[in-house]
Amino acid sequence: MSKRLQIQKHLGVLHEVGEIMAAMKNIALMETHKLARFLAHQHRVLVGIEAAAADFLAHYPDIAHPAAGALPGIVVAIGSQRGFCGDFNQSLAQAVRRQRAAGDASQVLAVGRRLASRLGGEQAVIPFDGPGVAEEVQPVLQRVMDALSDLQARAGKGGPLAVTVLAHSEGERGIGARSILPAPVPGGAPPRFPYPPRLNVAAPEFFAELARHYLWAQMHDVFYGSLMAENRRRLQHLEGAIERMEEKADDLQRRCNLLRQEEITEEIEVIMLSNDALQASLRAGRNRPGRAC
Repeated sequence: MSKRLQIQKHLGVLHEVGEIMAAMKNIALMETHKLARFLAHQHRVLVGIEAAAADFLAHYPDIAHPAAGALPGIVVAIGSQRGFCGDFNQSLAQAVRRQRAAGDASQVLAVGRRLASRLGGEQAVIPFDGPGVAEEVQPVLQRVMDALSDLQARAGKGGPLAVTVLAHSEGERGIGARSILPAPVPGGAPPRFPYPPRLNVAAPEFFAELARHYLWAQMHDVFYGSLMAENRRRLQHLEGAIERMEEKADDLQRRCNLLRQEEITEEIEVIMLSNDALQASLRAGRNRPGRAC
């Protein structure tokens, strides 16, 4: 196979890979638009729950869950299920190791196959498959919450688990750490209303249910935010990769054109040499003396 044909074959492979990467980029772009709507709704839900909790605790301040006495220290690290997102998982793995070095992480729940593979050789790491799209957040979150419930059951009555979530956020470049257990609730603000809210259940029961809803809303928010940050990283990474691939393809196309020009030049030279040889042969035949009859 000539060098030009090898380059043409390489160009064909690059074009196929480029089409696949362009499709991945379009999927990531569509996912960011969808997640933007999810996050907007989720932020409104959190604001509503926090306002209700603030109104409730302004009149029932003694019911709030104390953060003191929590058991150390579960870390939920939310990575990616798929690749092509730069250092998304590497930076998370480094943050997890810093938490463990500080003694704040006795056990790690690694969400996302890529992150779990980076932490797989370490002890006390529980891997989970992560969400690839927004619709997969709910089942993944259910499995994580079930695991946290099992860990709390094993801890028994020693106290509530202290759970921190490490994840990328859609609005921040770095990794955020959010404490979700014991469920943080707003309090300390002066009451907005002169009378306590009218409840259909006992105040402790109401607060326990409100804290559960707040926990779920927080976890949804952090999962959606992490997925948004992942897709934005993927968009940036794929755009750079496609740009470099196009530059490589242009360079190969120029080399292919040069090789084709060289081949054409060689073909013209061969034709001219063949024509010169033919003309010389014809002249030699005309100048040859004839034989006598």
